[in-house]
Amino acid sequence: LSLCNKNMVKMDTNNDSKAKHDLLLDVCYAAKYEGESIKAHYPKYDAEYSSGSGSDFPMCTMLARSFADIGDIIRGKDLYRGNKKKNKTETERDKLDKNLKKIFGKIHNGLDGEAKKHYGSDGNFFKLREDWWEANRETVWKAITCSNELKDNRYFRQTCGDNENTTIRTPSHCRCRDNQVPTYFDYVPQYLR
Repeated sequence: LSLCNKNMVKMDTNNDSKAKHDLLLDVCYAAKYEGESIKAHYPKYDAEYSSGSGSDFPMCTMLARSFADIGDIIRGKDLYRGNKKKNKTETERDKLDKNLKKIFGKIHNGLDGEAKKHYGSDGNFFKLREDWWEANRETVWKAITCSNELKDNRYFRQTCGDNENTTIRTPSHCRCRDNQVPTYFDYVPQYLR
């Protein structure tokens, strides 16, 4: 599976307004494609590596790990650098990173003075990217879990709720009733997941 390359590599960075406003759309489209791809390949994986438990948990866990990878890519923290194709000077990941830097640079340029000062100008826009992810992670989770085929899938542990006394498992679609993201894998360093 080629995570996120389906749409994110082709993001338009030439049109300032379009690049800024379509970032969430492009990320959600890539997440939706990723979720569909995982769902499509799961039966083959389950047949070969099944634990025999009949659990519906692995699907949500796979989606959560992929969701975390998308977060790492957006925030510029992904460890996987990709491989160069024959006769190419850069990988698809290199192209994606360049596009994301351009897009976040344009978002940064559109900020007012105080916000611009807050985010600084490191060229990679790590703080801005982190805040963008935090503001949009719930929407990206909805996109990666949008398939109706996930209606009977639940996350492996009780994560929905505000406190330990009322916390429940995701009722369906690997989602909490209020669309709260049931995982924090995206905040766990990639090498520990």
